This record gives sequence, C-alpha cells and structure tokens, in this order.
Amino acid sequence: MHDESRRIEERVQRAHDQRIKPAIYAATAPFEVEAWQAPGEPVPFEEAAAARYAPFAMDTPWGPPWGTTWFRMRGRVPAEWAGKRVEAVIDLGFVGDWPGNQAEALVHLPDGRPLKAVNPLNQYVPIANPATGGEEIDYLVEAASNPDILKDNFSKVTPMGDKLTAGSAPLYTFQRADLAVLDEEVFHLDLDLQVLLGVMVHLGEHEPRRHEILHTLDRAMDALDLDDVSGSAAAVRAVLAPVLAKPAHASAHTVSGVGHAHIDSAWLWPIRETKRKTSRTFSNVTALADEYDDFIFACSQAQQYEWVRDNYPHVWARIQDSVKKGQWAPVGGMWVEADGNLPGGEAIARQLIHGKRFFIEHFGVETKGVWLPDSFGYTAAYPQLAKLAGNDWFLTQKISWNQTNKFPHHTFWWEGIDGTRIFTHFPPVDTYNARFSGEEMDRAVRNYSEKGVGTRSLAPFGWGDGGGGPTREIMERARRLADLEGSPKVVVEHPDEFFAKARAEYEDAPVWVGELYLELHRATYTSQARTKQGNRRSEHKLREAELWATTAALHAPGYSYPYEKLDRLWKTVLLHQFHDILPGSSIAWVHREAEAEYARVAEELEVLTAEAVAALGAGDTRVFNTSPFDRAEVVRTSEGALAYVRVPANGSASLTGTEPAQPVRVSGRVLDNGLVRVEVAEDGTLSSVFDQRFGREVLGDKGNLLRLHTDLPNYWDAWDIDKHYKNRYTDLLEPTSVEVVSDDPLTGAIRVTRSFGKGSKITQTITLRADSPRIDFETEIDWHEAEKILKAAFPVDVRAAHSSAEIQFGHVQRPTHTNTTWEAARFEVPGHRWVHVGEPGYGVAVINDSTYGHDVSRTVREDGGTTTTVRLSLVRAPRIPDPEADQGEHRFTYSLLPGASIEDTVAEGYSLNLPLRVADAAGAPEPVVSVDGQGVTVEAVKLADDGSGDVVVRLYESGGGRAHGVLRPGFPLAGAQVTDLLERPLEDETVELSDGGVAVSLRPFQVLTLRLRRG
Repeated sequence: MHDESRRIEERVQRAHDQRIKPAIYAATAPFEVEAWQAPGEPVPFEEAAAARYAPFAMDTPWGPPWGTTWFRMRGRVPAEWAGKRVEAVIDLGFVGDWPGNQAEALVHLPDGRPLKAVNPLNQYVPIANPATGGEEIDYLVEAASNPDILKDNFSKVTPMGDKLTAGSAPLYTFQRADLAVLDEEVFHLDLDLQVLLGVMVHLGEHEPRRHEILHTLDRAMDALDLDDVSGSAAAVRAVLAPVLAKPAHASAHTVSGVGHAHIDSAWLWPIRETKRKTSRTFSNVTALADEYDDFIFACSQAQQYEWVRDNYPHVWARIQDSVKKGQWAPVGGMWVEADGNLPGGEAIARQLIHGKRFFIEHFGVETKGVWLPDSFGYTAAYPQLAKLAGNDWFLTQKISWNQTNKFPHHTFWWEGIDGTRIFTHFPPVDTYNARFSGEEMDRAVRNYSEKGVGTRSLAPFGWGDGGGGPTREIMERARRLADLEGSPKVVVEHPDEFFAKARAEYEDAPVWVGELYLELHRATYTSQARTKQGNRRSEHKLREAELWATTAALHAPGYSYPYEKLDRLWKTVLLHQFHDILPGSSIAWVHREAEAEYARVAEELEVLTAEAVAALGAGDTRVFNTSPFDRAEVVRTSEGALAYVRVPANGSASLTGTEPAQPVRVSGRVLDNGLVRVEVAEDGTLSSVFDQRFGREVLGDKGNLLRLHTDLPNYWDAWDIDKHYKNRYTDLLEPTSVEVVSDDPLTGAIRVTRSFGKGSKITQTITLRADSPRIDFETEIDWHEAEKILKAAFPVDVRAAHSSAEIQFGHVQRPTHTNTTWEAARFEVPGHRWVHVGEPGYGVAVINDSTYGHDVSRTVREDGGTTTTVRLSLVRAPRIPDPEADQGEHRFTYSLLPGASIEDTVAEGYSLNLPLRVADAAGAPEPVVSVDGQGVTVEAVKLADDGSGDVVVRLYESGGGRAHGVLRPGFPLAGAQVTDLLERPLEDETVELSDGGVAVSLRPFQVLTLRLRRG
C-alpha cells in the first residue's frame, strides 16, 4: 500500500479548521449593545445597573488597562429557531487562547444573578435547549480589560503591571455579541475529529491502529459535503463511530481526570482582580456541572471561597449545591496555595488550620490531601505538618520543571525531616492545566515512571493560572477517551478516589527523603526583598502578639483576648504567602499593595502587643522576651540609654541592668569583647575574626565581602537565577568611609559606607556587644541597579561536609560538594533564619532577619586548609514582570556567629528576629510556659481557638536529636492533651503529668501540640 499519511492528515486538518469548526454555529443574530465605562475601580452590580449606557458598535476599541466596562446586551430569539439549542456568543476581542491574562467578562441577569463568564476558550452562554422562539434576552456584562502581560512572552519590560503606569489607551476591539444556534451534530463531529487525530498522530508508524484511524478519517472526509457541513455531519460521524467504539487494551494506563482551574491569588493581576476571577471561573464550573452529571471539580484555597461567599452570594449558593451533589470537591485544606519554601513553620500550620476549618465549617467536608501543584519547591517539613492536620496524601506538579535532573518517581512516599511519610503523587502528564489532548495522553503514559507496578495517574484538567477552568470541549474529549483503543483510559473522579486506588495497588511505593527541591526558579528566595521582609516580620510579630495576649488573659483581670483581630491578621499574612506574592514573581501593583498591607499589619500588631503588655498594669520598666530561650543582652531604653539585662524565655524581667562579664573594647578598627576580636580592614571587609574561646581564626578569606553580580537569567527574570551569574561580578572594595560610631563598653560599632553602580549606596554598621560572640551587620541599601544581584560572603576556615539550613520546625543538611548533578543543581538554596557550617568540635553560623536565598561552596587553600563559604543573597534587580523590582531603600540585619553549635544558632536566630521589648508593666507574671530540658523549643503560645480559655502550646525538637524535658505552665494546670494542628485531641497520644508540668519526649524534629486546661 502506498503511504498517503501526509495527504490524509492535511486533508482532515483543513476540512476541520476551515469548514467544520466555522459551522458549529448554524445561524446568528446580533445583540443590541450599549456600554458604560466604570470610573476607577470596579463597582457593585447595583451601581452599574443604574448607570446611563450609550450605544456601542462592534469593531469598536474599548477598555483602558485595568478598567471595567459594563455592556448591556438585548436581543430576541427568532421564532424560526424554535426547537433548537440557542446560546449567546461573545468575543470581547480576545487575544491568543489563554483565558487568564487578558479581557474577561461575567454575564449577569437584570436582577444581578451571575450566569456565566466568557473568555477566549469559553465564549458561550446557554439560553435555551430547546428554544421556544421569541425569548427576550437582557444581559448586563461586566468586562475587565486586563492587559496581556505575557504579550511578549516575558521578553520585554512593560509598564502595564500597575494601573499607576499603564496609561489609558483602549486595549481591545469588540468582535462579536450574537445570539446563535449551536449545531450539536457539527459540535460533536468537531470533537470526534479532535480526539481521533490526537490519538493517531501519537501512535507509532508501526501501529496498525494508527493506520486504521488514518484511513477511516479519509473515508469520513469523503462523506463530508463541503457545501452542507450541517446536513452531512451525521453521515461523517457514522463513518467514524466504529473506530471510536473500539475499547482500550486491557493493560491500558488509567488517567484519573479531576476538573481544575488553577487561579493564582495574585500574579499578573492584583488581588482585587482575583476576587472577580473566582466569580467568573466558579460560575463557569457550576454551569458545566449542570450540563455534565459525570463532571467533578477539585478546588483549593479557602481564601478564594471566602471572597466568593462575601461578594457573590449567588455563586456561593451554587458552589454549596455542587458540593452536596458530589460534583465539587474542596481540596488542599490550606488558606491559599502558599509558597512551598518561604513561610515559617507556624505559618504553614496556620495555612492548614484555617483552610481545613473553613471547609469543615461551610461544607461539612474534611479535606484529606495537600494540593500544591504550582509552588516552587517543597520544604521537607511538609509531610509531618500535613499528617498533623489530618491529611493522607500530597499532590504536586512543579517538580517536572526541573532544569537539570528528572525526578525519578511519579507515585512515592515522601519522608520528611522527622521521619513522617505521606503518600505523594506527581502527575506524569506534566501539567495542572490538562485538556485531554492526544499529546498530553501520550505524555502521561510515556512519562509514567511506575510502569509495571502502578497503573494509574492523575490529570488535573481545565484552563488555569488566571482561571477559566474546564470546558465542555474538555469534558467531551474525556468521555471519548474513557475506553478508546490507542489511548489511556480516562475516568473523571474525586482525587480522594484516585489516591485510594493508587495507594492500594502500590503500597510499597519508593521513598523520597527530604526536600522536594525545584531545580528552577531559585531567585524566588530573593526577589522583592521588602515583600519577604514584611512576611518574616509579620510572622514574628504575630508570635509576639499571641504570647503577650495569652499572658494578659491569664494574669490581667478584665483583659479580653483579641481572637477576631488575630484571626483576621493571620489570614492577611497567609494570603500574602501565596506562591506568586511571597516569592516576588508578581507585577508591581501586587508588591506595592503587599508592602502597604505588611505595614498595616505591623502597626495593628504593635497596638495589640502594647495593649496586652499595658494590661499587666503600670509600674516598673520591664524587658519582655518573646524568644523560647533565656537571653542576656544589651537593650536600648526608651530614653536611648544602653542596659545589659537577663530575661527568661517567654517571660519578662526588670530593666535594672547588671554588669556584663565581657565588656567591649574598641581600638582603631578592632572590636574586642574578650570572646571574639573583630578586625575591619581598610577596604571595609573583615580581615580577621578571632575566636578567643577556642583560640582560632574564623575566617579563611575576606569576611562580609559584598559582591555585585550580573544577573540576567535565560528566561524568567523575577523567578530565576542561572548558574552563569557567578561568572561576572564586581567586589565592592572601595568604601567611602570606615569609622567608629560607638565605643561604649556595652556596644562597639564601626560603620562602613560604599557607593557603587548606578547611584546605589550601602551603609553597614558592624556591631559587637558585650558578652556575645555574635557580630551584627545592620544594613541600609539605597538600591538603583538593574539586572544585578548583591551577595554577602563569609568564607570560614572549617572543613564542612555539609551545610545546615533552618527550615520550618527544624533544619536540612545539604552536601557542600558537587559530586553529582543533584548537588551541582543546588547552587542557590532556601533557608530561614540561619545557615550553619562546621567540622567536629567547631561551627559557624550566618543568621539573618529577612533573607532566604543562600549559596554554600567549599574550596581548598594553598596551605591545605579548607574554606567553606556561606553567602547571603541580599537584593536583586529583575525587570520582568515588575520593572522597578527592589528599587529604593532596604533595611535589614544579618549576623556572623563564631563558635556556634546548632543549639546556639537556633537560639540566636530567634533572638535576632524577636528583639527584646522594653515597656512599663507592673509585677512579674510567670511565663505562660517554661521548659526544663534542652532541645524542646516552644514555637507558639496562644489561647485555644474555640474560646474555651485553654492554652495551646506548639513545640518541637530543634537540634535534630532526641529531646526530653518538662513543660511547666505558669498557671494552675488541670489537665493536658496532645492534639492535632486543629486542636482536636489525638486519642492514641497520652500525656504524662510530672510535678505540675507535662513530661515531653520528642524524636528528632518532632512537632507536638499540647492543649493545657487551666485549673
């Protein structure tokens, strides 16, 4: 037989594109359209309904950037359309085929009820099936003219990312607003051809099935009347029916399809637009559920549900109905799909707590899995926290984006730092926006790593990132692929069902231990430094407010614990941990608002903390320590004087100062407190840090070396830092000034000022305090660089086989060598408050109060010694998607801690991030809780969320070993329970009371939540 594959494929493709697809709508009649441009920000429906509209013609430009235009559309279904399926078809002037980053609209009835949204791939609104003819149609359409930030594929800088810089010229030209008759036979023919072509082209040339489909398609085209597509569509479908009816092979892979609409809570649009995106997408989804009984939609992010509940009650009611019918599956159990690396441990706990409680309260559904397809890597703390929140499974997708190494599993057990394992799946379809195309189905099978032991994988389907969700076309493809030879079987089902089946057939799945590191998007640990600083400080201020509010509730008669305010502030912080806000990958508008929100949160938390402390009564000036460690530190009083004080963990002490054992001496550019001697070179770097306790030099080269690198990644500017950044740099070795600014016995300080680049300036105050080996670098930067990254390096004279970086409720160890591509790919890594490197008997830590990006490397010197270099990524200057990212002023502190054990490092990490508070208060209330025993670290102290007055304490083992101790409450204890994160008792966990306290025994990095009942 002659090979006519090319002829047939081209024949079918042209007939499909040029004849069949245009014939899907058999008849049309235009709407009468009027328009009203809303001034400024979006307005409520009632205001739009009362506005004065002007006539509007098709092919007219409309929509300034970030504007809202309301269109009134009126029409009558022609009498001759009776008995037919009639729809409205609206094309706002869509560009491309991605629904999330351009014009979108929500169609309302005159009474304000939302019907459905329209976007490029979902332009219809159902009217009648069948129509009676003569129906009067009156719509109010809220159209958002959001700019296409992806217009140049992230290759050009754009001012469109903020309404302050985007201008006012119209972005779109309205193309179509019609009543139309859907020709269902042609509609289904279109889908038949799509599916068969998709399956065929991905079968091998040697497959008989490929040629069977090919020649059937050729015969089908013979049955197509090009002059009467509608009249011949049934005949064409009859030719195709036998090949569509052939069942899949018995051993065919099964793809569990789950409807999905990934909606970034902010990204290339502001939060206010996401509130509208949720209403549009959820309207579409509930409409689709009405049309397809077998449709199931999985949706995460409790925050988005709350927005719909508060702003779109009609849509909210439809969601509740869909949940009851089993077609809508709340999943994920988190407040938002947060970044997977940067939120603190308590913040991830609260993400799970608030998310799961929302779904339990509003739907009676307890979610069973963590749904995080799109975050940029995942902390090794997740398995334990997920399980403690009552979850059984974890889903991610993003690891498929690895730049260097292919992740070896798709279904596996993920083991966290404490040993907890959770059943995890990573869909081989390699997308969370599947459409059931032939390419995707082929990839799912070809890519699946578990062949021979597993038979199924999951595919989240529907348009996403900017929302949109599943469409009827996707559902129709799923139906055709349910049991079709040449394709995997597709079944639409709840993700809980998929995970139950996958686990049942593969209980002994392989184990992956430790973090799920994404070998891409490493710059998200650094971009938009002020956003990251706002998060870090908010987390610590929330801890502080909760501790002192609890103290006041226990000891101050008449004080009322601020449940509602703390709940609201936590949710604000959790929202901004979304995986395109906290990582710094959003447009300028998003980060401008985030900085303002963090400032508001800080101000409100400062008031709450001050009120709690004041409730303890006026009297002596006291120092309050929110850290879980006892501290002896220098503080500055409200009058500006210095004092040296000792304060217990989670407690307070009188400001009455004591004399330090080791005062500071300043001589020239040398700071010496008897513990360490710090020498500052003429170029402003550290020429020596001598640890007098151990009699050894700490540095292996210049310390606090500031290096400015060229930083132009290959593609995703705000997201990526590529390895070649290391090859071009300038060391900042020409200071403007180096001067002593404090020679007090309690604090010695030298200030170094530098100017560089395009008008940038950095001022660093190097401070050594009495009785402390910690050296602080208080830093102010006025940053005006573009496509650069600034790093601070500490080359230390230790031969460290690995570095230890703090993560949530513990730390991870990473090799300092690059023996394999897996280690080499970790050239930029996340850490929280500290990174520690050491050799047996001696360690050094680098601590920070707002930095997350680090790199650690190792070299051997000519003298045979080894220098291990820890570098902090301080600030970047990407220009896409925010052209002004990180420009302007930054203030932060990082520190060098010589001679540090892990325990020392943990304590100093808390100290730097939780400054001592000086305030007037009467008396000396006992700390709410104290701990006897090392390694047991208190992370959170609060009152129980149910208003019972019980005290909830979350603690963990922080050193990586076994820990035993006694938790002693500062109040009469009537009883104690071990609970899950949601403060529900764990029946199989018992508590041993010991001498008025609670005996605690923890495995390495174990998190424990205790509920203490007051006597």
